Amino acid sequence: MDVILLVNTLDFIGTFAFALVGARIAADKGLDYGGIAFIAAIASLAGGTLRNILIGERAPWILHSWLFLAVLIAVVITILLKRTTPVGRFVLFLDTIGLATATVAGAQFALTQNVAFAPAVALGLIGAVTGGLLRDVLCQVEPVLLHRETIGTSCLAGSFTYVGLEWLGAGSAISAVSAGLIVVLVRELSIKFDVNLPKIGRSK
Repeated sequence: MDVILLVNTLDFIGTFAFALVGARIAADKGLDYGGIAFIAAIASLAGGTLRNILIGERAPWILHSWLFLAVLIAVVITILLKRTTPVGRFVLFLDTIGLATATVAGAQFALTQNVAFAPAVALGLIGAVTGGLLRDVLCQVEPVLLHRETIGTSCLAGSFTYVGLEWLGAGSAISAVSAGLIVVLVRELSIKFDVNLPKIGRSK
């Protein structure tokens, strides 16, 4: 499989999914069209931007302007639907797909830059979770990453799976599918069964 095509496809899918979720949350918080577009862009582009900066590369949206098309489509869909209800189960699933694709794309890109094993795993995680974290902070929502749904855990597991399989020579297609499924499975199970990482109890 063409590695460049794989990375670009994953980037587009992940960008659209994150932008749509960001736009929906912004609409639910009562932001205007400009605010919706801004949050959608931050949610979908910030992770890849930070990932590339850490490697010493230019941001993906500078290299590939077509990523803005994914953001635009998500914003237009949100505005046309005119829905301001809280994010539902389907949109959460789209967010999970975004996490899976962003994790794989981040880890893959790191490996193409000859990054070592552990940093490549970390960059896969960073590329996946940064946008959602900034989205929640800007929308004044308690960041999901920090307290529920094991988002960080699922992305870390997926990134480790991808880098590990690539290191073993499994091939890009098998590594990408396996890692993506791990991210989806871990997060979906955590949502379904309300499983979270342990927390330190408050003293009474």
